[in-house]
Amino acid sequence: MMERVTIRLPSQQVAMLHKLVEAGEFPTVSEAVRYSVRELIEKHANRVIMDSEQISFEI
Repeated sequence: MMERVTIRLPSQQVAMLHKLVEAGEFPTVSEAVRYSVRELIEKHANRVIMDSEQISFEI
């Protein structure tokens, strides 16, 4: 299931997303953003997971 996330981006970034779609790099702006988020998660997820596992919650 897909969820909607609302973000604000600078006009220049939105314009570039539209240019990427117009150039045929992505079918839609949403797909370009999803691709970027997947890349970000793949790049950083392991470190974040390892860091969070090192945190101990003492009660």
